[in-house]
Amino acid sequence: MVIGGGITGAGIALDAASRGLHVALVEKGDFASGTSSKSTKLIHGGLRYLKQFELKMVHDVGCERAIVHGLAPHLVKPEKMFLPIYQGGTFGKLGTSLGLWLYDFLAGVKKEDRRKMLNRKQALEDGALLRKEGLLGAGLYAEYRTDDARLTIEVLKTAIRHGATCLNYTEVIEFMEENGQLIGVACHDLPIQEVFQIKATTIVNAAGPWVDKLREKANSLTNKRLFLSKGTHIVVPKERLPLRHAVYFDVADGRMVFAIPRQRATYIGTTDTPYKGSREAVFAEIGEVKYLLDAANAMFPTAKLTLPDVESTWAGLRPLIYEEGKSAGEMSRKDEIFISKSGLISVAGGKLTGYRKMAEKLVDLVLKRQGQTPIVCMTKHIALAEEPFANMEEVLDFQRFIEERIRHLEDAETMAVYLTENYGRFAEQIVDAAFGKGEETAEALVKAELHYCLDSEFVLNPLDFFERRTGMLYFHAQRVHRYLETVLQVFQSHFNWSSKELETQRQTVQDVLKKLRPWSA
Repeated sequence: MVIGGGITGAGIALDAASRGLHVALVEKGDFASGTSSKSTKLIHGGLRYLKQFELKMVHDVGCERAIVHGLAPHLVKPEKMFLPIYQGGTFGKLGTSLGLWLYDFLAGVKKEDRRKMLNRKQALEDGALLRKEGLLGAGLYAEYRTDDARLTIEVLKTAIRHGATCLNYTEVIEFMEENGQLIGVACHDLPIQEVFQIKATTIVNAAGPWVDKLREKANSLTNKRLFLSKGTHIVVPKERLPLRHAVYFDVADGRMVFAIPRQRATYIGTTDTPYKGSREAVFAEIGEVKYLLDAANAMFPTAKLTLPDVESTWAGLRPLIYEEGKSAGEMSRKDEIFISKSGLISVAGGKLTGYRKMAEKLVDLVLKRQGQTPIVCMTKHIALAEEPFANMEEVLDFQRFIEERIRHLEDAETMAVYLTENYGRFAEQIVDAAFGKGEETAEALVKAELHYCLDSEFVLNPLDFFERRTGMLYFHAQRVHRYLETVLQVFQSHFNWSSKELETQRQTVQDVLKKLRPWSA
């Protein structure tokens, strides 16, 4: 069995189920509610790890980019990354050229997508908002953008199609032992307040920031520990920072920050600071938001971004492996596996991009420990959609089809991208359900989205829907405010909520909205 419903746990569940193992996965919150909805939302090769000479990591995750894109082209989309080069900056012209060449070589990038070096004039044409002072040129290279929570959900749904049982809001409260070896867990089903047991020959702890908490619960917290690093992102309207490409740039303290266009917004991140607070409620602090605004304004001085421009924020925790004497930014992002005397297998570290290889390595280990004949991992051939797209051309054709269907709605082009990226071909089903009764409004579309998520995507409360199934909380925050009451009414009808429960859920969403912009409360 697997404990943890983030991208790592989902990947393990899919890999194991596709190799014929019986798999149960439990997650104490919603799927992807921890780190796997709080990343920079990139499937990228980790250019900065070249500076740390982690060439194998760059090779492994770099190669994975194209694989994961092929598995879900509607969800993992090509994104050109712009790397400006400044006098006295982290990257010089020659170093950048060689570094990006090596990056492409290690990742096996196709010829048409390999890095392109730009002179100062070309850089200013491509990145019109850039600070001109000291600009020498730029590098343009290939990465991929995703929605981390949606990717996790699609991996989990694929695992379920292969026979896995996956439960959210189900907390492991006790490990069961026999003769010094773990034989199962006691679980608490939080929505219905029932306790039940799961027997298992192998238990995998893939709980991200909570890995050490579970190791401690199983009396196996020895040797290496986790180090939690906090990363914060901010979201501004695209018209306030209209970028042609994603930009990866230096800040004054030596860190690197991304500014990434996404649908109707641009998001900026991330910070990288030690964290010792509650793992259950991680939010951006005003100082972190100002840090990112200052970084963006230094790189894009004509934007003059201020706090009121920030529509939303998110903050999450990186579960790194602690290394004595290193700062959060210097610690390796490599994944590691710990095996306790009682048989608990814990996995931590790693990157979103490398989830599939992490799962492959861990399932190989499980098979070996169980004495089974090796079964080849097939997940690089298993599409992450029930009705997959073959390539980006199909995705774009479908996107145009959806745009035509909803052309009467405000900002139809953006909404077509949003629906296609979130739901793939099922966007057509959602549009049909929304407009099938003659009520062709944006509100009807939101209702149809919600009904689809209630029926097919394990949604139990409004934040599941607003945050992790749709990303509205971050990238379409105005829609959360506009349709909150509509969504609450659907939930009340679906789950037969009392007036008290309805008010509790309303207050929960409103409290989170305030925490995402604490300076405006």
